[in-house]
Amino acid sequence: MVEVAETRQMKSARLDLFDNSEYHPGPWMKRLIWIFFSGIFFQTYIPWPNALKTVLLRWFGSKIGKCVVIKPHVTIKYPWRLIVGDHVWIGENVWIDNLDTVTIGSHVCISQGALLLCGNHNYQKPTFDLITKAISLDDGAWIGAKAVVAPGVTCHSHSVLALGSVATTDLAAYTVYQGNPAVAKTKRSIHE
Repeated sequence: MVEVAETRQMKSARLDLFDNSEYHPGPWMKRLIWIFFSGIFFQTYIPWPNALKTVLLRWFGSKIGKCVVIKPHVTIKYPWRLIVGDHVWIGENVWIDNLDTVTIGSHVCISQGALLLCGNHNYQKPTFDLITKAISLDDGAWIGAKAVVAPGVTCHSHSVLALGSVATTDLAAYTVYQGNPAVAKTKRSIHE
């Protein structure tokens, strides 16, 4: 009976009061044009040439290095908030939900179905306020298939986030992480 009384006194979520007006991801026309180009060249299984995709990303404000491979059916929310180094691989069905800046170093592999999520909501507020934080994948990092990188996380140099794992805190350099939430399992050693 006490639990019922406590529950009645607690505030409720009020999604009808959600106000996202302070968040400005870019001009609406630019976003609309990007949706069109993204649908044709990125969110499709047509294997358009990587050179074409990188040129399009640069047109929309991305900073893209050389020899970047972007497989078919990749979602990039806002290319003007994307920085990519050299020799990066982005696999099929990757979703870069860059409500904030996503910085990807050189020689990074983002495997199939991985999610880079820069946004979340404040569940302690009845208005469910939007929270955004940048993500950084340093040189040599590998994000495994179906793995998730949460807002504000840095995956340091040559860290590995294993298949299906969820990174909610920073990953140390040259360390392999696994699980939900991801925990350090072993050191990564690279042999010639």
